[in-house]
Amino acid sequence: MTGARVLVVDDDPSILRLVRRSLEAAGYRVEGVADGERAVAKVREFRPEVLLLDLVLPNEDGVGICRRLRQSGSEVPIIVLSAVGDEQRKIEALDAGADDYVTKPFSMEELKARVRVALRRQAGQAANTVVEAGPIRIDLVGHAVTAGGVAVHLTPREFELCRLLVTNQGKVLTQRQLLTAVWGAEYAEDTHILRTFVHQLRRKLDAASPGTASMLANDPGIGYRFEPKP
Repeated sequence: MTGARVLVVDDDPSILRLVRRSLEAAGYRVEGVADGERAVAKVREFRPEVLLLDLVLPNEDGVGICRRLRQSGSEVPIIVLSAVGDEQRKIEALDAGADDYVTKPFSMEELKARVRVALRRQAGQAANTVVEAGPIRIDLVGHAVTAGGVAVHLTPREFELCRLLVTNQGKVLTQRQLLTAVWGAEYAEDTHILRTFVHQLRRKLDAASPGTASMLANDPGIGYRFEPKP
């Protein structure tokens, strides 16, 4: 979606310059700021359609900014820019409301792909009773799932897990987010049950439409995302 507004928040001038030039060359309208204090004000002023947010910033870190934006009601898609090995901070940011992350050093092609996914997801968030992604079709009212046109018989919790992942396609959902949403807050640390149910869901989807299981991707130590193949 060329012409979309993208706000980049990073205190590294070289990264800020590179990302801005590359996105502008791709047709986006880009603004950039270098510290956390200005980021929230700039979101209100510029009204970006995607926010690229570094985790480590002067004045306020990326996790705090995510939390403030979500508490204020902002639904802007947030893609976190994080350092290698910073898994715990990524998880904190995702739990605070970030939608995705890219690990530094990153390629601009990867970053632009993540921006496109965020924009598509945002555009498709109108309330629908049927969700389709790749070979998977979910009837949200009838609680029915098909893969490649074949009915997939899921338990209520398998259905809810599938619904969350597919309706948030391309978005990382942390283990804590999935466990809390499907099983409740008391299961927030029970990663074993999540792994078991993901395995069962993959098996059932793949039996109906071979190759579908690979679309349910694992971000090791962080969570899962549904990535439909073209």
